[in-house]
Amino acid sequence: MNKAIKLVLKEGTTFDLYFFDCRVKRYNILSLAGKFPQLYALKDRNLFLKGHLLGWSGVVWNDELDVDCDTVYDEGIDVTEEYDDVILVALGYNIKQLRIEKNLTQEELAKLIGMDQADLSKLEKGLGNPSIKTLNRIADGLNSKISISIR
Repeated sequence: MNKAIKLVLKEGTTFDLYFFDCRVKRYNILSLAGKFPQLYALKDRNLFLKGHLLGWSGVVWNDELDVDCDTVYDEGIDVTEEYDDVILVALGYNIKQLRIEKNLTQEELAKLIGMDQADLSKLEKGLGNPSIKTLNRIADGLNSKISISIR
């Protein structure tokens, strides 16, 4: 299963979906409308803009309108190179998931590692650019290890 971590709604009925493996796929939901005619309702821009991630497994608009992330991953167009924040978004997602697994609030982890809670929040949202030293402190606070590779 491919974990989706961020949704960017685009023009028309197209969206970009960030995945945990640091890929971004572009998908036009109407490509499924031949098989699922109810998806034509998403031509309504107000309805389309209500789209959101359901956990990490799908994009949902309402009880009848959705698409699973594996479909987007398999059939979408790779647009990863259009984004410069993919690694930071995946890193932030990973930090947040580890923190939740350890039953820590942002405030608790921030205090534990001597970091401002607002800065930790930015990192978890993929909006920060942490140093290796900061990543090491976070990993220590989560009783985890960091692994960095250049390929």
